[in-house]
Amino acid sequence: MTSVNTSEAAAAELEPAGTAAAGEDSVEARVHALADRSRTAARRLARANRAWKDRALRQIAQNVNAKQDAILAANAKDVAAGRENGTSTAMLDRLSLTPARITALAAALENLAGLPDPVGSVARGQTLPNGLRLRQVHVPMGVVAAIYEARPNVTLDIAGLALKSGNAVLLRGGSAAAATNAVLVEIIRDSLEDVGLPADAVQSVDQYGREGANILMKARGRVDVLIPRGGRSLIQSVVTNATVPVIETGEGNVHIYLDRTAPVEMAVDILLNAKTQRPSVCNTVETLLIHDGAPAAPDVLAALAAAGVRLHADPRAMDLLPAGVSAEPADDGDWGREYMDLDLAVAVVDSLDDALEHIRRWTTGHTEAIITNDLANAERFIAEIDSAAVIVNASTRFTDGGELGLGAEVGISTQKMHARGPMGLKELTTTKWIIQGDGQIRG
Repeated sequence: MTSVNTSEAAAAELEPAGTAAAGEDSVEARVHALADRSRTAARRLARANRAWKDRALRQIAQNVNAKQDAILAANAKDVAAGRENGTSTAMLDRLSLTPARITALAAALENLAGLPDPVGSVARGQTLPNGLRLRQVHVPMGVVAAIYEARPNVTLDIAGLALKSGNAVLLRGGSAAAATNAVLVEIIRDSLEDVGLPADAVQSVDQYGREGANILMKARGRVDVLIPRGGRSLIQSVVTNATVPVIETGEGNVHIYLDRTAPVEMAVDILLNAKTQRPSVCNTVETLLIHDGAPAAPDVLAALAAAGVRLHADPRAMDLLPAGVSAEPADDGDWGREYMDLDLAVAVVDSLDDALEHIRRWTTGHTEAIITNDLANAERFIAEIDSAAVIVNASTRFTDGGELGLGAEVGISTQKMHARGPMGLKELTTTKWIIQGDGQIRG
């Protein structure tokens, strides 16, 4: 059986098609019609108050729980197809839903309903000497599009966040999760109608395949912002080909620096959680940098090996391996790799300076962590690491919208404009200035 990299397969679906296929104009017209219906729905959502939007979120959560059997049946078809196509274990994990995961997704929607509504909140305001009263307020983006792969949980996360922040959303969830996403979108749309909100606030272009995705990426003027979520290949395909404004979410080549002062028990607990709790996600640690002479190193390496982690070690790290623990020799390819599996690159460095230099060279700007009892080292790490999240003495698995109290997330932005890090409700809004006067004119 030929192994399939789901990220690369999804990216291939987004590449320009070259010669126009018969009926392309028809597909373009249909996708544009969906986008226009989204814009109409967005105008209605912009007028919906918090109570109305929260009622919709709770209705979706209720219906998701009530229709678990239908969701699981559809998901089983997607997982079986993925396994038949040779999809990697990590991507199958992302694709798979269980009763517990579905219950957690519904609970996240309930939690989202309990969060403050960002729409209408005042970013800043003042009264000028001439009497003009100014307010900069948060307002919805309008129509948000999302392109993602093999992640049916994203369908609910993005739809929920978009609705709460007053946006309509167009989804492209990819072929790997097509059956699951179709059921979820139907549940969401039915739930919106149940509470009197427009079903067209949530729509999918999955039925139009690769061609529909390419049209969506170029629907400038119809789509206000596009968010890709997936591996490097998918994200770069969207960034390269889109004419719609893109908020770039990044892959997670995540590092943990084990300082010489790191407590042994804390280091073991953090590394095990950061690598093994769910290795297929973007905030799992991919590289461990060990300060030469760190007492915690042998215990950490032994615990990771015992948990089934495959170590890829440089020569100096090889010398630290406890008896009975083996590793593969690391090469340059390991330092830049997002394994998304039970693999971990390990290197020994002589100082914090060396660790910082290694991270600067190989980071994707997602999350970096330090385990230390040295306050000065912790403060320097915080100051000099230029990533969306910097963590001291805790697992990297906390770089997550739900864990940080955002209810859920659209993705984790690794760029520096508008949004950075986990993107929750406020990141799906923009602002506008409201200027109120009493007849003032400019002199």
